[in-house]
Amino acid sequence: MAITRKIARPMLASMFVTGGIDAVREPESKQHIAEPVAPKVAGSLGLPADDTVLLVKINGAVQLGAGLLLATGRLPRLAAVTLAVSLVPTTLAGHRFWEEDDETARNGQKVHFLKNVSMLGGLVLAATDTEGRPSLAWRARRAAQRAQRSAQRAQERAQESLPLGS
Repeated sequence: MAITRKIARPMLASMFVTGGIDAVREPESKQHIAEPVAPKVAGSLGLPADDTVLLVKINGAVQLGAGLLLATGRLPRLAAVTLAVSLVPTTLAGHRFWEEDDETARNGQKVHFLKNVSMLGGLVLAATDTEGRPSLAWRARRAAQRAQRSAQRAQERAQESLPLGS
């Protein structure tokens, strides 16, 4: 693993690990923040829509686990996708700057919202990082091209060896 990945992954994961620990230990402190999006998220996961504390704990555990995986370089692409999926409702619930009446509060929430959008961008990069190896899509295209060339050569050899009447 390149030194940049060894440094960057834990840096990116640190917010999720600390936030995940906090959410698991003190879910009640985040309950009021999660209320605006909890019913929709809970419904899509088949969880009770009225148990926001449970949803906060689950989200915290997911962020903690995926954050640790990303930080240690284990299943980094899956961990990054998991964190990205978890970050969207967290951001929409926690940084609703458009609902703030006070300009200072609005600007503060906007900064945190954009910080999370930036983190989402980092997670997208981490999720698509193949560590220098060709992507699965590239390998599939290359295999298809090889198979096509091989089939074409086999067809040409077969046509040359068959006695076709002229």
